[in-house]
Amino acid sequence: MRDDKSAIRKKMIKQLSEISKAEYEYQSQKIATHLFQGDEWKEANTIAITISKFPEVDTYPIIKQAWKENKQVAIPKCLPKTRTMDFRIFTDFSQLESVYSGLLEPVVAKTKSVLAKDIDFMIVPGVAYTQKGFRLGFGGGYYDRYLQVYEGGTASMAFDIQVLNSLPIEPHDLPVKALYTNSEVIHT
Repeated sequence: MRDDKSAIRKKMIKQLSEISKAEYEYQSQKIATHLFQGDEWKEANTIAITISKFPEVDTYPIIKQAWKENKQVAIPKCLPKTRTMDFRIFTDFSQLESVYSGLLEPVVAKTKSVLAKDIDFMIVPGVAYTQKGFRLGFGGGYYDRYLQVYEGGTASMAFDIQVLNSLPIEPHDLPVKALYTNSEVIHT
């Protein structure tokens, strides 16, 4: 199963990286528009999201919109020794630092930790998804572990090409409750 997942990841990342910058920005904006119209977004006070890295759906405009709407934004600090995450509230992009693989994470001294029970809505990243909300992540298992204890609303954002007919699913995999794509909103 691990080989299947790895092959799907490689193929999808290659397909995504071939999207032109203009198309990437246009489709990311369509996804964001769908997200902003959802009840979970509208009702949430604290939103958990990642800092995107191309070719993931662009999260920068989403974070800026959350701040504009006076929402708190929490982003994960990965803790590799325990393979867990500490979500931290940040209020400015200057509170980020580059960590492994060029990923941006919160600077601990400039941000504050937030408990899972205090996050209203979590936007869960991934590489590929099914119509039923199951996702193939980037392979670290961080979100799989976090979602075991998180009880709030969940959704993922994806370009249409990331939604597949099937994925290798394991017993610990939990689906997100909604999938926002550039062409539709799928409630699972």
